[in-house]
Amino acid sequence: MTALDERTRKIRVAAAGDVHASEAHRRRVEAAFAAIDGEADLILLAGDVTTQGDPDEARVLADACAGIATPVYAVLGNHDHHLGRGEEVADVLRAAGVLMLVRDWTVAEIEGVDVGIVGTKGFVGGFPGSSIPDFGEPLLRQVYAETTAEVAAIADGLQAVAHCPLRIVLLHYAPVEETLEGEPEGIWAFLGCARLGVPIAEYLPDLVLHGHAHAGSFEGAIATTPVYNVAVQVTGRDFYVFELDATPGRSEVEVDAPPA
Repeated sequence: MTALDERTRKIRVAAAGDVHASEAHRRRVEAAFAAIDGEADLILLAGDVTTQGDPDEARVLADACAGIATPVYAVLGNHDHHLGRGEEVADVLRAAGVLMLVRDWTVAEIEGVDVGIVGTKGFVGGFPGSSIPDFGEPLLRQVYAETTAEVAAIADGLQAVAHCPLRIVLLHYAPVEETLEGEPEGIWAFLGCARLGVPIAEYLPDLVLHGHAHAGSFEGAIATTPVYNVAVQVTGRDFYVFELDATPGRSEVEVDAPPA
């Protein structure tokens, strides 16, 4: 790579949430992945990769991913856990070469540029004015504790990839209210949690992606970090492609016209 290439290098990230794969949608899913192959440096899936969390549904997505060369990274969503078989869903995708991030992180090397990816599902909890407290019945406190573990995974991951020139957080649940605009406020506590944004505000990654809120909004921010809701129901596309500036000492995310 020449010095000029290093100054102008863009990392292209294709992102989609809430694909909801199933046998009924096999042709659509396979066509979408075939079309994006080679058009991006990596593919990130923001959860709800299946319709009801059936491993057979995951095989539809696995078949689509197995046929492409572009590396695929994914987190699970609430639909993927619906039948209590989330780990089986993840295993099906792993067998097809998808790198599943479950409270985990990884570093993808893209033409000499280290891209740190922190991935976890996230969870519920709400936002200021309407949030679940760490108080009361044990079952409710278990919900709070589950979100706490997700927050810790984000923090640990961002610490681990701090050396990377580009850092991305991949979630299913929303860490900010802005990308929930359009959803009824009464259900925001079930669509995400402000606590997920605490380590993001501290470590300021370059990009945060999530899904889950089908009627939400495309763009928000936590401090200086852009946050995007990439649910296909929001973007209106099979994949939304982001360009990240890989110039040393500079961080910028380029998007085209956001969804209407």
